[in-house]
Amino acid sequence: MTAKSARRTRPLLHATVVTSLLAASAYFTYELRKEEQAAAPAAMRVTDQGPKGGAKGGQDGTQKWERLKSPERSVLRSGDGAVLAVFTDGARTATLTGKSRTFSEPATTQTRVVTDDWVRLLPEAWRSGAEREQWFQDWFKKYYGSEEDDLFATAFQYGDQAPVKKDAAGVQYAGDAAFGPINPNGSVGNDLRLEQSDFYDYLGTSYTFRDGTTAQPEKPKYRALDCSGFIRTVFGYRARFPLMSGDTGGTGLPRTANGMARSKTGVDILPLKGVTARDRPTSIDVLQPGDLLFFKLDGRTGQRLDHTGMYLGNDVEGHKIFISSREEANGPTIGDKGGASRLDGNGYYAAALRSAKRL
Repeated sequence: MTAKSARRTRPLLHATVVTSLLAASAYFTYELRKEEQAAAPAAMRVTDQGPKGGAKGGQDGTQKWERLKSPERSVLRSGDGAVLAVFTDGARTATLTGKSRTFSEPATTQTRVVTDDWVRLLPEAWRSGAEREQWFQDWFKKYYGSEEDDLFATAFQYGDQAPVKKDAAGVQYAGDAAFGPINPNGSVGNDLRLEQSDFYDYLGTSYTFRDGTTAQPEKPKYRALDCSGFIRTVFGYRARFPLMSGDTGGTGLPRTANGMARSKTGVDILPLKGVTARDRPTSIDVLQPGDLLFFKLDGRTGQRLDHTGMYLGNDVEGHKIFISSREEANGPTIGDKGGASRLDGNGYYAAALRSAKRL
């Protein structure tokens, strides 16, 4: 080999070595990223499964209505008897069968709720025979089988690491929500965070209620939602259920858990008997996904109920799971921090359940 040919070969060898090193570097970087992602705690998740849309009826497409009691309700079934939808007299909350979804929060719990229930609000309260009315037929045609966000999807848009969503004006209306600002006089396990953060605090914008009251957001509560503020955000601000400015005066969803539980709004599914341990409901089998739940957690609040959440349904192990905004998790969660999110058994929240209603 001549000196000239050797000089030509060296750049080729150099290029080959560099290419090999870059390829190896890319491979190790990819593997490292996979390991980092596997090790990182996962946020709240909503996973779609199964075919689009729900069952449209039996094999021949037939559907049939039936009336059930306790509570009074209308059930739409397919020709083979499968439940397609449930509508409760006096309530706007409806469950429609659709595409299966999985709700989970791997960072804080092994709980997984796999459900084909889609929970939506009717434009008006249900009554027997409403299936024959035009308003309902139009609504049902639009939403049965629809994958537009329902109450469950909306609720999970405020959980841990939920992505930011903004409206046309640039206002953030969804994304990871805190429970409330740090309480200067609190400590871990003892009022660490302040309550009374409503939807307008999260938004950072003023809001005028139907009674003319204009509420102003508090800067320290920006992007925060306490338990009732979270429910008012999901059902009220997002799903447009009427909201009250406080607990009394007018109609709609009151401001606090106690106000909601004791109001005439909605249908009592588990009637409130009292706040003591002996007033815990003896059976909760009548609960339906989307029902509001009310708890007595703090003895310092006297006769007031002091926590609320929304029932999701059974998890894969058969436990009855709910979602709520909590101080321990610093926001909406189905996790186990401060107590498992279960209504069955004798856990912290299960033992504190006192009533439930269907809006």
